[in-house]
Amino acid sequence: MPTASPEDPAVTGPVLHEPTLDEQIAAYQREYGDLDPQVERVVSALGRLNRRMNVAYGRQVAALGISNAEWEVLKSLVLAGPPYRMGPGELAKRLGLTPAAMTHRIDRMATEGLVTRDRDENNRVRVIVELTDEGRTKWLEAMRMASVFEEDLLQDLAPDERVVLGDLLIRVLRRVEHTQPDAGGRLTDLD
Repeated sequence: MPTASPEDPAVTGPVLHEPTLDEQIAAYQREYGDLDPQVERVVSALGRLNRRMNVAYGRQVAALGISNAEWEVLKSLVLAGPPYRMGPGELAKRLGLTPAAMTHRIDRMATEGLVTRDRDENNRVRVIVELTDEGRTKWLEAMRMASVFEEDLLQDLAPDERVVLGDLLIRVLRRVEHTQPDAGGRLTDLD
């Protein structure tokens, strides 16, 4: 049996390099002549930034022993405000999940001590999910880590440039929210 060398793509796989934005846009223009390169540059940059930020955030929450999926539940409970409680159906809707996927996620988080799940005292049929002290601690630590990352991310922008960038992105976001009002959730469950 022959010994494979590290350069052998069959063993290590080819070293793939992501095309630069300019290379990507040139390829798109070659294949689709009606492409507006300025629009594609903005959209492609946003897509790459989003992907890389999601990876960075994923690494941060993983270092805390939680998943991105669990982070989303913690965030939703914090956004609900004190006493940081919601029904599983409301959580599922906010996160764009099926009730079954939400139940699975809540089960896992309750086992980990991040949330509690109890019957509503006023309506024994209704279940209430509540953030625990441990869940809030994980959320706060993730926020601290994210703040450092985000400040570093924007370090090359002056304060007035941050304001302009924020305003421009919010305008684009409003357009997407207006034209795609149902796009806040997921198309499929990620659990």
